[in-house]
Amino acid sequence: MAKPKPISLSPLTLSLLILSLLFSSTVQSTLNVWPKPRTFSWPQPQAILLSKNFTISSPTHKHLDAAVTRYLRQVLTEHHRPLVPPDANLTNSPPIQTLTLAVTDLTSPLHHGVNESYTLSIPAEGASATIAAATPWGAMRALETFSQLVWGDPARVVSGIFIEDFPIFEHRGVMLDTSRNFYAVDDILRTIRAMSENKLNVFHWHITDSHSFPLVLESEPDLAGKGSYGAGMEYSPEDVKTVVEFGLDHGVRVLPEIDMPGHTGSWAEAYPEIVTCANMFWWPAGSKLGDRLASEPGTGHLNPLNPKTYQVIKNVIDDVATMFPEPFYHAGADEIIPGCWKADPSVQTFLENNGTLSQLLEVFVNSTFPYLVSLNRTVVYWEDVLLDAEIKVKPSLLPPENTILQTWNNGPNNTKKIVSSGYRAIVSSSDFYYLDCGHGNFIGNNSMYDLLPGTDPGNGGSWCGPFKTWQTIYNYDITYGLTDEEAKLVLGGEVALWSEQADSTVLDPRIWPRASAMAETLWSGNRDETGMKRYAEATDRLNEWRHRMVARGVGAEPIQPLWCIRNPGMCNTVHPF
Repeated sequence: MAKPKPISLSPLTLSLLILSLLFSSTVQSTLNVWPKPRTFSWPQPQAILLSKNFTISSPTHKHLDAAVTRYLRQVLTEHHRPLVPPDANLTNSPPIQTLTLAVTDLTSPLHHGVNESYTLSIPAEGASATIAAATPWGAMRALETFSQLVWGDPARVVSGIFIEDFPIFEHRGVMLDTSRNFYAVDDILRTIRAMSENKLNVFHWHITDSHSFPLVLESEPDLAGKGSYGAGMEYSPEDVKTVVEFGLDHGVRVLPEIDMPGHTGSWAEAYPEIVTCANMFWWPAGSKLGDRLASEPGTGHLNPLNPKTYQVIKNVIDDVATMFPEPFYHAGADEIIPGCWKADPSVQTFLENNGTLSQLLEVFVNSTFPYLVSLNRTVVYWEDVLLDAEIKVKPSLLPPENTILQTWNNGPNNTKKIVSSGYRAIVSSSDFYYLDCGHGNFIGNNSMYDLLPGTDPGNGGSWCGPFKTWQTIYNYDITYGLTDEEAKLVLGGEVALWSEQADSTVLDPRIWPRASAMAETLWSGNRDETGMKRYAEATDRLNEWRHRMVARGVGAEPIQPLWCIRNPGMCNTVHPF
């Protein structure tokens, strides 16, 4: 059989083909849904009125019922006013009366890997739109998509459309640090609600650190009683239940992190005997950076050699596992600072007897990891536990089937190291996904800011600067440089907001809409059907989505002047920089 001859296109024909693809992309961009669905068919841009008596019909399910009630109220009352009205003709067909939900499996729990696929059909004519979803959690994603297709007063909805949608990555999260600065429960709930609206599904709650221990535990009440910032800055068991249930109602898992053995200075207020170098100055005068006691102010590591340490830890783990039904348990294990352990006499004796700091960490992991696994938990650690240059454990201690590593250093290089070793990975690269970067350094009396005029300020004192723009986040491919087999071990990613310089006053603009950028890339990717990066097309949709989020009560920061979206194309370039 003869091989087909390659097709040869003239420059003019090629140019016309490219223009055709660009025009097609422009037409589709009028569908303002974030994150963009994987596939959709909308042959004729048109809309149909939503009946004032519109209803949603759904099978009974505790958390889906809550979502249906929420979305019904939203589509009937939101009356969203787009920055630029969609280019969709209003048909003369009778209004849509009903949205009917069909769910294949109502018993699937909200765990990692749950099926979130759905189809959504809104006919050009007819009284009913339909959603078919594999699980209640997929139905929630479909309801969000439907809500974004509704606008105006009287309310109208895109019609003649069929959407088939499912995420690329199963783990799509936001990490919030509530130890360094405290956030009220309402702040957390608002964040979870916005996550659900962006189809993010994991709220990684970094609850404790050296700075405060705000979580009230029934078996260890002194940890919060003495280690929190005060009675008004604690999370009670009732608060946790509220957060967890709210998460389930919005299709968002709540993943707790109790960081240890490092980052535990706050434990010393209740148990000073189990914490090394607690309440010491973090960088003693005259010492080198490598001899400091902590990576930042706030010292303290749990002492692996003290039996009392494990008595307290067992109580903590038991309470946390009871309060959070999530099968993943984040146990931290990052940033073990040699100087902190070396400051303790018992550790000094251990080292004098030919022990090493890595062996000390292994003692700790051997005493805690098996217990977590016995509670049917998959243990998540920061990458340091295996990749730190100085203090790390042998891989044999952490079986890949029970262990997930979250990467934050060295961009795709560390992701490659993790998955090539057979471990599953969650990507939170500080080069792309750290939302606190670019705000300088919080250390006082810092001479790095005393620069002569004309001196290069570098990153302005921010260790992970510059600021991570939404474009930086959107264009990052978290499986970059991996083989197909390695890429399968990447569960997904999380943007992270560490709170040295953040609290409730800046929470929303620090997270949104930059987390929205990650949300789309992890749901449907950052490339169009031709394989080209679609950040240009995404800009207008993100402008519109940010506008809707603000109208919904989320203080997302702007990405452009309003003039840009009111004057399409005028803020773009036709030449790459």
